[in-house]
Amino acid sequence: MRRKGFLSVAGVLALSLLTSGCYIVRRSNGGGQTSFHGPRKIDEASIAVPSDYRVQPVTTGLTFPTGVTFDQDGRPCVVESGYAYGEVWTTPRLVRIEPGRVTEIARGGRNGPWTGVTFYNGNFFVAEGGELEGGRILRISPNGKISVLVSNLPSLGDHHTDGPVVGPDGWLYFGQGTASNAGIVGEDNAKFGWLKRHPEFHDIPGKDITLAGYNVTTKDVVRHQGKVSTGAYLPFGTSSTPGQVIKGQTVCSGSILRIRPEGGQPELVAWGLRNPFGLAFLGDQLYVTDNGYDERGSRPVWGAPDLLWQITPGAWYGWPDFVGGVPITEFKAPFKKRPQFVLAAHPGKSPTPIARFGVHSSADGFDFSSNPAFGHPGEAFVALFGDEAPAVGKVLNPVGAKVVRVDIQNGVMEDFAVNKGPKNGPASRVGGGGFERPVAARFDPRGDALFVVDFGVMLHDKQGGHPQTGTGVLWRIGSASVPTMTGRPR
Repeated sequence: MRRKGFLSVAGVLALSLLTSGCYIVRRSNGGGQTSFHGPRKIDEASIAVPSDYRVQPVTTGLTFPTGVTFDQDGRPCVVESGYAYGEVWTTPRLVRIEPGRVTEIARGGRNGPWTGVTFYNGNFFVAEGGELEGGRILRISPNGKISVLVSNLPSLGDHHTDGPVVGPDGWLYFGQGTASNAGIVGEDNAKFGWLKRHPEFHDIPGKDITLAGYNVTTKDVVRHQGKVSTGAYLPFGTSSTPGQVIKGQTVCSGSILRIRPEGGQPELVAWGLRNPFGLAFLGDQLYVTDNGYDERGSRPVWGAPDLLWQITPGAWYGWPDFVGGVPITEFKAPFKKRPQFVLAAHPGKSPTPIARFGVHSSADGFDFSSNPAFGHPGEAFVALFGDEAPAVGKVLNPVGAKVVRVDIQNGVMEDFAVNKGPKNGPASRVGGGGFERPVAARFDPRGDALFVVDFGVMLHDKQGGHPQTGTGVLWRIGSASVPTMTGRPR
């Protein structure tokens, strides 16, 4: 399936649906809006890939896995996050996967989620999302010793500290998500759980900004004393004024940061992103997947796609007033107020994204093919976690839950690995034993095989997510001419 110019196609489709009344009348029908009764079925034959590839489950029974890397011996190592939306807490872990067994390398405390991992110069580097105590970048030795390289990152809100990846310059790059959906803290953040824990928390700009004075009135979900007015980049219940200046900080929301692998002060690479979850280099150029706005909260945004960006150091990427270079005023939700600019002046011109993914598809971890033997060198293989409707907005059918490949020269994408059947969606929704929630994709050191981290079953209702422990899987996709891993999955 090819998608090019997704935004314009989505706009035409949305207009058609609204005109017919179909979109308004129909209920949301997302990938997680179903039921699940374990154990999870695993069947590689349920996943469709091109005829010259084959799929293999490497290990099963993982709890909320989010990333994979490879140690000095080329063995896959996976992080289990320790936290999932829905306020479900487990123990974050780094584990090594070998034929027939899973070995724990290290475990963390209650400051998950661990959102990604990379191996470099004999050590593992893990992004600790920091839902309770703020984000961190951890260095973990092969024997499990944990050192904190940087802490107190602004990740107490909706989105977390993500990545990391080592660039050709030897620096460690990572993403930092935003506190809120669209710049204004609101009632939806109380549903996430963090607003009551940290009522003072809010988004932070990367440079000095001037506010337009746009405020939103909501119920006081913190003090329960009537209603409050809240402005952008301010704590819940604090109004903004026209011309108010908010000071920028190096460590800011919605940014790409970098540090030395031995530690030190972070440097700001770029900002104005929303949730830069996946990072990967192609040569000396950094690319990032960015999760788009949701239709929720004090400033709901309708029809915003996920994006793939090429990162230019020092650039501002448009959040919270643009969507892939398009003014946010163009993304009005049905029967809701049109979103207005919150900035009186913009820090720069938002670039044009490399590609646009489906609305609510949750484009996450990805990697570039480098080995002609695998195929498609220079193309990005992106894991799409899938929609989290209805809490993030309505969808008429499941979105995502697959791996796509993107030609970064023209933005065209095609399905690469997707569950078989007449309908798209997680296996728990459409049947079979294939993908649930692909959250990361990474090639092994030789580039022979693509390893796909499958977070597991994630159910959804209007209150949010209901993740199912012990349902995560690590999959391997390789050329049919290359031997698969030996041993049986756990």
